[in-house]
Amino acid sequence: MIGYVTLGTNDLKRAAAFYDALLGEIGAKRMMEGEDFVAWSVKPDLPGLGVTRPFDKKQATVGNGVMVALVVDSEAKVNALHRKALQLGGKDEGAPGKRSENFYAGYFRDLDGNKLNVFVGG
Repeated sequence: MIGYVTLGTNDLKRAAAFYDALLGEIGAKRMMEGEDFVAWSVKPDLPGLGVTRPFDKKQATVGNGVMVALVVDSEAKVNALHRKALQLGGKDEGAPGKRSENFYAGYFRDLDGNKLNVFVGG
């Protein structure tokens, strides 16, 4: 149902480097880019994640309660992606672990303060 999600950034070059390295860990590559945005996907027919300078040219800000969830296929990948986000300068928002019987997730914020999680199960 979700085609793509975009996150605001005030430094497109920095955000693009962060997500190139982070999403490369799960096989995502840039699928589109322009002067004010970059978007990644694992496959063209799967949902994508993008970063963009706001269209209205105002400061990008973090939405309180907004979170993007990245699905992977193993707990090991949850651990690896969470660790990579922190190595790249992201901030921990909840270490990887079981949140329920069938849900394993780790939470972090990117360099602009956007909240993401990486999870397996559901």
